Amino acid sequence: MPHRVLIAGLFHETHTFLAGRTALEDFDLRRGDKLLSAEGDGSPLGGTLDVAKSQGWDIIPVIDLRATPGPVVEDRVFDLFWNDVLATIDREEGRGIDGVCLVLHGAMVSQSLLDVEGEILERLRKRMGDEVPVCGVLDLHGNCTAKMALNSHGFVAYRQNPHADACAAARDGALILDRLMRTGERPTTVWERPAVMWPPTGTGTAFDPMKTLEAMARQIEEVHEEILAVNVFAGFSFADMPDTGVSFTAVTLGEPRYARAELEELSEWTVANRALGNVREDPLDQVLARIKSGSRESHPPTHVGGSQAGFAKPIVLAEPSDNIGGGAPGDGVDLLRALVNAGIDNAAVAINDPQAVAALGATRPGERVTLAIGGRGAGFGDGPFQAEFEFVSRSDGRFALEDPHSHLASMCGSKFDMGPCAVVRHRGVTILLTTHKTPPFDLGQWRSQGIEPEKLSVIAVKAAVAHRRVYDPIAGAHYTVETPGPCSSNLQTFPFRHVRRPIYPLDE
Repeated sequence: MPHRVLIAGLFHETHTFLAGRTALEDFDLRRGDKLLSAEGDGSPLGGTLDVAKSQGWDIIPVIDLRATPGPVVEDRVFDLFWNDVLATIDREEGRGIDGVCLVLHGAMVSQSLLDVEGEILERLRKRMGDEVPVCGVLDLHGNCTAKMALNSHGFVAYRQNPHADACAAARDGALILDRLMRTGERPTTVWERPAVMWPPTGTGTAFDPMKTLEAMARQIEEVHEEILAVNVFAGFSFADMPDTGVSFTAVTLGEPRYARAELEELSEWTVANRALGNVREDPLDQVLARIKSGSRESHPPTHVGGSQAGFAKPIVLAEPSDNIGGGAPGDGVDLLRALVNAGIDNAAVAINDPQAVAALGATRPGERVTLAIGGRGAGFGDGPFQAEFEFVSRSDGRFALEDPHSHLASMCGSKFDMGPCAVVRHRGVTILLTTHKTPPFDLGQWRSQGIEPEKLSVIAVKAAVAHRRVYDPIAGAHYTVETPGPCSSNLQTFPFRHVRRPIYPLDE
């Protein structure tokens, strides 16, 4: 008889310091057989469905809810998810459920729950007991908690940032579930948390500290065949809850104390090398002066700073403070304003501003219009940028991802909808205006609007690390610049209330 598996997903990375709420209407919602539309799309849900098909599961698709990172989530989102899951469990009680496979993030906070994922897993354990294995996939940026570890059997976290392996990690989690259903084994998940927290800029897996930690985790898996998975969670520092920060889990069929000893070594290394992850941005004025002067001063970690004239490839200016992938509104214009004032030519920046897009509704290509754009978000910076713009084009904003393994694919699959878009120019800068926040993790965002990113001199990117998979291959230089915004890498500026103290870098 095929194994009967309940499949569901709830995915949100919550920035608790942002004003407002992430509403139910902000989520993409799929129920029942509509979950099957993710098959083959490169998303974590798609990876789960790949295994379900290959292993011949009799799947019970319930609900999938996912939204772009943003502020605290309305309780009715959690309530909808849990009520659907609970109703399905009750309905299927007569026929039985052999396993549960979940696609979760790990850093979701709702109005009433600081640990949404932990609450889900605890409720499942109470309802279904320990005999029904609960497995799945979590984001590398999850703030994994003791409750999550205690009430789960075999979760696998992404191992790469940018998240090129999100679909693969979901397959690994689903394969652990398949093994547990076949063998009757029930592993223990061991959890360890050092008192360390890093901003997103310090969590790229191509660089230390995450590079070494991931290598150490793979070595543990290789040495201990009873350990099915070792997960390195970089954490999401903008989700203020007790266990915010770096954490580790090991899924083991053996004696838990041996797995715990290995995780303690990971924690000790993390504490000893904690400063490596506390990455801060460069002052914007200094970076622009370097670009203008043609300096070839070495710029860590991998790129060389230089001038527009000195590189055939574009210079990428990453702006983590307005990181859309971290929940920021994506409408900051301080970098745009600086590019214009510095006289940088052949540059491009994307700004999320549905109001500006709507104001351009009747404008024809080539017309000039005075417009205020951006600066309407969280009260950072000097407000909207007002100027005369040349209107270039408009579109419906839909595009297919060029890279099926990009960080964006881990969030949405193979397609994205930016909403109605408009392209305008001011002096030497081209501005893409979007209606929906669009994490800049795929070059199809530009090409769909008739803009060839490789032909630009400077590209401004509202991201911390996740953009690097697609931008590094085309970049002649890369700088991370400091601007005002809600995703600053200076964690000491945030009013933390819930995180357990002391913790680095808030406390030495």
